[in-house]
This record gives sequence, structure tokens and C-alpha cells, in this order.
Amino acid sequence: MSTAVERFDERARARFGAHARTVVHDDELLRHPVYTRVLHWSVAAFFVLALLSGFAIYTPWLYRWFAPLFGGGPMTRLLHPWFGLGFAACFVFQVLNWLRPMSWTPDDSRWIRRLRDYVSNADEREPDYVDFFNAGQKAYFWAIVASAIVFLISGIPMWFPRTFGRQTAAAGYVLHDVAALVMLVGFIIHVYEGTTAIPGTFQSMTRGVVEKRWAWTHHPAWYRRETAGADKDTPRS
Repeated sequence: MSTAVERFDERARARFGAHARTVVHDDELLRHPVYTRVLHWSVAAFFVLALLSGFAIYTPWLYRWFAPLFGGGPMTRLLHPWFGLGFAACFVFQVLNWLRPMSWTPDDSRWIRRLRDYVSNADEREPDYVDFFNAGQKAYFWAIVASAIVFLISGIPMWFPRTFGRQTAAAGYVLHDVAALVMLVGFIIHVYEGTTAIPGTFQSMTRGVVEKRWAWTHHPAWYRRETAGADKDTPRS
């Protein structure tokens, strides 16, 4: 991460932190500060709005269900690209915010080789080298980054078909649908992983904290760094 991005990120965190407080108890660690949580829920809100309005435009069957939520067909068509722009704008700040912890490392390649064990829950605890994010979370994040870029670029000729021409707009529809499908599948997996699959994760994006036992289990390297290596054994419940 460049020095300029780091300075911007720290200033943003400080500004948001001045207006809201995260309460961290003795058995907890701060996982996501207020700034990160605001970005996350802003991205999520714009994504859901873009998704539902896009569904309404995509097929007549879904149109009957979702178009009324936005005031009818013409209003849905008007709002959809703006929801997409809102998603893209907020996501840019999210990328800047997570650029360093989402960077790929040799340990992530090691994690990918044991992906089957992770999916099957073969191990009760993640390997000691797993840091703030594991390789699966990083892969998901960068897949969404790539899809969001395609989503934005393909959406522009769809928004202005007369300017870009019929063939370009048609290609945009195909790419837009593919990118939206990838993001939808990723979104479903993300919600599952953050709720049912790994209990205790969801509160990190609501209250901003996680239990120390959760951190020790799922992100050991981050846990050791946050506790300065003081707790090498299983933390108390």
C-alpha cells in the first residue's frame, strides 16, 4: 500500500472513530473499526439495491416482484445504474481500506493447497500462519474486484446505447450478466460463511469485535499479533 493511501485511510478511520465508539470487552478483540463497518454495509446496501432492480429489468417474471419496490418500471430503470455507481464508488474505498491485508502471500498459497480440509472442516483450528484474512477470503475479494470492474465497464454502454452503438451495448449485456452472476454467487457464499458456517463472524461487522477464542481459532497469526504473543495457548472462554 502506498504512503498516500495509508495516510488517507488513517484519516478516514480517525474521522469516523470520532463520531462513534466501539466497545471492546476483556475477552474480545477489535476486528473492524467504524469506518470499515460503514464501508461494508454501504457496499452491501448498494449491491442489494442494484441486484433487485437489475432482476426487475432482467425478466418479466421478476419484474412483477421487484419493480414495485422502486416505484414501477421506469423508475427502476432510472435508478438501477445509479445504484451500480454507488456500489462501485463505495467499493473503491473498501479496496483502498483492505489493500494491505488482502495482499497475497506465500502462506496463502499454502492455505489453498489445503482447501479441501477447510471445506470439509477437517481441522478444528486454522494453521498458525493464517493472518487477518485467509486465502479463501482474499480470493473471494479479488474475484469481486474483477467482477465489479467488468460490471462497471459493461454497464456504461448499456446506459448510453446510442452513444456506444448497438453491438457494444449487446456485448455489455452479456458481460454485465456474467459479472452479476459471479457477484451473486459470491454474495451468497459470503453471507453463509459470515453467519451459519462460522458463528461469531457476523458480530465483527455489527459490533466490530470478535471473541479472542474466535480469533485464536480462525486467524491465529492475527490473534498472536494483537495479543503481542502473550496468549499462546487456548484463550479462556
